[in-house]
Amino acid sequence: MTPELTLRFSLNLTVGAPTIVSRSPEFGKRQLIPILSGTLSGAIRGRVLPGGVDSQIIDAHGLCRLSARYAIETEDGDSFYIENNGLRRIPADWRARLFEDDLSFFSEIPPGEIYFRTTPQFEIYSDRLRWLTESLFIASGTRRPAGLDIDFYQVN
Repeated sequence: MTPELTLRFSLNLTVGAPTIVSRSPEFGKRQLIPILSGTLSGAIRGRVLPGGVDSQIIDAHGLCRLSARYAIETEDGDSFYIENNGLRRIPADWRARLFEDDLSFFSEIPPGEIYFRTTPQFEIYSDRLRWLTESLFIASGTRRPAGLDIDFYQVN
């Protein structure tokens, strides 16, 4: 049986300016991006709590390995934690610009040309959210100038 994907919820995140730790040609560009706020819609509705961070390292070939950690508060008053690890790859013509401070050029790249996939893990504290830990999920992201949108798909 071929697995199917079902869109379960979407996040609209607002992020702050990155703190650039390193621009090493050998080890890559390391940056920490604060996750400031956001909204969750779909099967779960709520808001992103402040204090999250997206830790990224971009190698010399432009491949970004990311690990984002943030918390959600649902409209029902529950909370849960997401650890979202994945990859982002942009077209070769744009890769040299990844080592610049200004990343606003992302808005010039057609969204369909950016590969941005993650494998979220959920830490839940309520029986209502147990279903998040009983299936696998993958997510697909789209970068915006001030943030990103992430769609979370349950693997059936």
